[in-house]
Amino acid sequence: MRRIFGSVRSRATLGATLVVAVALVAAGAAVLLSLRSNLMDQAGNEAQRTAQNVVAQLAAGKPYDQLDLDDESPVQVVDANGTLVAASDELERISGTATDAVKPQPSSGGTGTGAGADDDDDADDDSGRGEAGEIGEGTEFSDGSATIDGESADYRFAAVPVEAGDRGRLTVYAGGSLDAEQSAVNTALTVMLVGFPLLLGVVAGVTWLVTRRALRPVEGIRGEMAAITASEDLARRVPVPGTHDEVARLALTTNETLAALQTSVERQRRFVADASHELRSPIASLRTQLEVGVAHPELLDLDGAVEDTVRLQGLAADLLLLARLDAGERPGDARFDLGALAREQAEGRAEVTVEARSAQVAGSRGQVGRVLTNLLDNAARHARSAVTLTVRREGEWVVAAVADDGDGVAEADRERIFERFVRLDEARSRDDGGAGLGLAIARDVAVRHGGALTVGRAPAGGALFELRLPQAQ
Repeated sequence: MRRIFGSVRSRATLGATLVVAVALVAAGAAVLLSLRSNLMDQAGNEAQRTAQNVVAQLAAGKPYDQLDLDDESPVQVVDANGTLVAASDELERISGTATDAVKPQPSSGGTGTGAGADDDDDADDDSGRGEAGEIGEGTEFSDGSATIDGESADYRFAAVPVEAGDRGRLTVYAGGSLDAEQSAVNTALTVMLVGFPLLLGVVAGVTWLVTRRALRPVEGIRGEMAAITASEDLARRVPVPGTHDEVARLALTTNETLAALQTSVERQRRFVADASHELRSPIASLRTQLEVGVAHPELLDLDGAVEDTVRLQGLAADLLLLARLDAGERPGDARFDLGALAREQAEGRAEVTVEARSAQVAGSRGQVGRVLTNLLDNAARHARSAVTLTVRREGEWVVAAVADDGDGVAEADRERIFERFVRLDEARSRDDGGAGLGLAIARDVAVRHGGALTVGRAPAGGALFELRLPQAQ
């Protein structure tokens, strides 16, 4: 059960069915109430017309026993004392009016007799005829039931008053049958009870099929991702549907993520391989010198061993810094003077000329210092005679520029030199050229500080490296 309702398709189908069910119930209730109200009004109007017909006869002074009463509808004439003075001939039972009497009684005022009075008395006595009167205003309605000629039914009763001259105030009650209302409401209710479930079934089926069709590409993406996870083949890509909708954009984003992940994994593999290669050389050299020193102490090259140890230490430090940068280490938000830091890094370098203005930046002072050191080391390796270090402000940026008078960097290689373990001059020895990590570290640090590191052509013809960092607010 949990698995069934745990799918998007099942929840969408259930949700759509519930929404349609609520809408149908609300619409059906509104239709039934409106239908019942209209039919009740029709029954009331019919009852009012019947009552007004009798009222007109009473207002004209017509005797009770000569009233033209509708035999198919219940009619009562009640005087001011609540006495029934006239009623339909076939009326057997009534409720919902002022009295439940069905046989007329002599009026308490002695002004008339009911329709069921003795014929001889009617012939000899004209007291049932009254003077002309006036039709009153203010019809009132009520619901009840009546039995006419053995048939019982519900009725809408209209009570219409009339001033009948010397007979006083009379009230005529006439009923309009509610059979049509009940029949129509019952028919509509039956149609709804039968049709609504069928309609809900159609809605559920259509929603299930449409959702299945819409989610089929998602299932394809899920299946391909599962296969990629099982095979660990990041070169595979998920299928992209041609619908140009959210699912297609999801597939495109997934493929972009896979491509970035593949690049990251390949970069990590290359990094591990290159790091192993770079570490192998100084370690092997150091081991050889130590083994020779053990066998022949007089041949131990202490200066070379120290140099290899220092190189190995520097390479290990670079690798650890790259590992921290790849892990997302935050640079911090400490403020420091980039001009003062530049002068500090250039101290003791005879070939470096410094022109550094004070400028505040935020971040890791140690990491930015490492960038300046790497740039100065790189410039010193390639310069013929001079290196220039300047720090200036450019709007919201602080720019530290390192220029040399060497051969410079070819335009085609100006991005490649920032890749890890890249040395443009492959013939250059590792001792002279380093491991190819300095510029890669410098750019990573610059980017993580919200800045950039670019290379161009210096005025003296050599390389010009510009480190741009946002000025501290």
